[in-house]
Amino acid sequence: MWPPALSELKTDLDTSAAGDDTRDDVALQVVLDAAVEFVQRVRPSFNYDADPLSELPDPPADLRLGTLRLASRWHTRRRSPDALVAMAELGAARVPSFDPDIERLLGIGRYRGPVFA
Repeated sequence: MWPPALSELKTDLDTSAAGDDTRDDVALQVVLDAAVEFVQRVRPSFNYDADPLSELPDPPADLRLGTLRLASRWHTRRRSPDALVAMAELGAARVPSFDPDIERLLGIGRYRGPVFA
């Protein structure tokens, strides 16, 4: 079922374990909506509206997971405008601007198939 829900994103982020914690719901919904719009724009060859008359295939599970992971990455990066995340006594870690696993799930970047114009 498209699009992924906020509850799925919270489960993927493992924030649903906090129970009724809704502090980040607005921010999470914003990044999830943006990720959904992005995926629909860069991968238009799927039936995102569940139109029974469409000949396009439904979005596959890997596209759904990739959308959730993309939203999760964008949510994490909002705390790291300089691409670094502080990890207490462990120091700082770099948050790369792309993730090959997400690109593979979404079929974008270097994992995009050939395009014929």
